[in-house]
Amino acid sequence: MKILGIIPARYSSSRFPGKPLANIMGKPMIQRVYEQAEKCLLLDELIVATDDERIAGCIRSFHGNVVMTPENLNSGTERCNDVVKKVVGGTGFDVVINIQGDEPFIDPQQISQLAGCFLSENILIGTLVKKITVADDLLNTNVVKVVFNKNYMALYFSRHPIPFLRGSDPMDWLKMADYYKHIGIYGYRTDILNTITHLPVSMLEKAESLEQLRWLENGYSMLVKETDYESISVDTPGDLLKITNIT
Repeated sequence: MKILGIIPARYSSSRFPGKPLANIMGKPMIQRVYEQAEKCLLLDELIVATDDERIAGCIRSFHGNVVMTPENLNSGTERCNDVVKKVVGGTGFDVVINIQGDEPFIDPQQISQLAGCFLSENILIGTLVKKITVADDLLNTNVVKVVFNKNYMALYFSRHPIPFLRGSDPMDWLKMADYYKHIGIYGYRTDILNTITHLPVSMLEKAESLEQLRWLENGYSMLVKETDYESISVDTPGDLLKITNIT
């Protein structure tokens, strides 16, 4: 099984323009993501997919692989699909791992865990989840929650806590049920990637602003694998303060 790792990296961001180039302890964030992903020995190739020459120049400066993609793509999934079509012509790799470009300290083991989902030929799409342990995460609408069945197939993703425990104080919910947050790294078989990027935007996707709901709503199953590794994403300039003490 050949696996291609792709790191989508847009320059434009409403909350943090130029985020991939943000300096984190002497290195641009995108370089830190790249160097962490490179440590995953299961990746046969690693590419940054960007729409901006400033980011591309940064990648070339440390001899990384980069592919230019159009500005008008709507998601990292679409950017991954564009790379697959341009670089490998839709063949040559069995699986694509979409690695978030705003997690400078992503653990390579997370990438390996996700790659392991595809040892079964029946798995088309995979992602990671982590058990929620603090109420702030449970009630934060920026932390996406997921429920899945006994076979670890995703049932639904939401910004709202799910399940809703009727008649109970939300501050007590973690004592009464297990809740999981979505770790936003995806794996796709290359033969399904092009298909899901051409699905029309769905009602559930619009409601929650979560692209993975489009796939579920159209009947594409998604395996979730639980991880113990915590990733810290950088969404705003203020988030840089979260990681100043990480070594």
